[in-house]
Amino acid sequence: MLSMNITHAKIVTLPVSDQDRAKDFYVAALGFDVIVDRQMGPVRWLQVAPKGAQTGFTLATAEQGFTPGSATGIVLETSDLDADCAALLEAGAAVQGPTDLPWGRQATLTDPDGNSFVLSEPAPSGF
Repeated sequence: MLSMNITHAKIVTLPVSDQDRAKDFYVAALGFDVIVDRQMGPVRWLQVAPKGAQTGFTLATAEQGFTPGSATGIVLETSDLDADCAALLEAGAAVQGPTDLPWGRQATLTDPDGNSFVLSEPAPSGF
């Protein structure tokens, strides 16, 4: 068996059409921190992350080779799904759920570009 030294995912790219609008959404609605925001040659490197997270989200545009709204399957874990859904709805975010499932509770969040996330609160007993 191959032995690797990978410890975590570092960056997930979120394709967006407007970096400023996306930054405002992730900071204001989700409470993310801006990790990097600078010009790197002809492109702007803009990265946000949940407070204390090891994984950041790069907000990349079509000019950088990405199709806005094409990210799916990203799961964000929360300890209080109801409170987070209420806060997101108050901030004007598109949220569906929550729904009770055998492994916990989930809701779906869509950002202004159509990128979709699952907000997940694990069942107290685990899965």
